[in-house]
Amino acid sequence: MKKSIFAIIMLLGLVLYGVYDYYGKKTSESSPATEEAGNIQRGIQKGQKAPDFELKDLQGQTVKLSDFQGKKVMINFWATWCPPCRVEMPHMQKFYADYNKQGVVILAVNLTPTEENADSVPAFVKDYGLTFPVVLDEEGTTMQTYQVVAYPTTYLLDSNGVIREKFQGAINYDMMKQAVSKIK
Repeated sequence: MKKSIFAIIMLLGLVLYGVYDYYGKKTSESSPATEEAGNIQRGIQKGQKAPDFELKDLQGQTVKLSDFQGKKVMINFWATWCPPCRVEMPHMQKFYADYNKQGVVILAVNLTPTEENADSVPAFVKDYGLTFPVVLDEEGTTMQTYQVVAYPTTYLLDSNGVIREKFQGAINYDMMKQAVSKIK
């Protein structure tokens, strides 16, 4: 009985947080004191410049979000154990294969602290034939910065690094194509 009550309270807390996040309450990332890029505030809401981050890829090389300046970027937060992530990955790969030459990058950020075993990530990438950049958020700091509460979560950035779209939950090829076609 106590476990059920605890689970209900946790679920209600997540729902309330989701509503809070959905209606765009300002975070410390997007307060007036945040760093600005030109006249654009840095933050995680649509119309704000996405916070830069630096993570290691599967080969141990450092990858920064700012490395992709000038390109449209889809930042996809995911985990190997997540069923919607597994459904979404073939769509991501097909989209990347079709749109990479047009300056669109998919940057897959694995939520490594949620993984049972970090060694499952390279195996997942190989099994799904993923060719886009995959980085490991080993400490969960990027996940916290971007306030990822649903898996997968995808942010779509324009070529200036400004957030133009945010998707919580799996998206498919057509949704990606439509969203990217709307931005510069």
